[in-house]
Amino acid sequence: MAKGTVRYWAAAKAAAGVAEEPYDATTLAEALDAARERHPGELVRVLKRCSFLVDGDPVGTREHETVRLAEGGTVEVLPPFAGG
Repeated sequence: MAKGTVRYWAAAKAAAGVAEEPYDATTLAEALDAARERHPGELVRVLKRCSFLVDGDPVGTREHETVRLAEGGTVEVLPPFAGG
């Protein structure tokens, strides 16, 4: 298992109630499952609409189970943004 940081932005930050927290996971799917367990309710709904960056790289349409997390890495949780 790798240890790193999940950073929440905008609506995800509001739903989680924190700006960031540690992860202890091998894949993005594991890290997101743990976040859903820690923050049931609104964050579960918000995560369905989010995009993700892992160490600065967009996850895009890749299956979250295939996205490996690195020791000391960062997962950015980005809900849709409005405005310009």
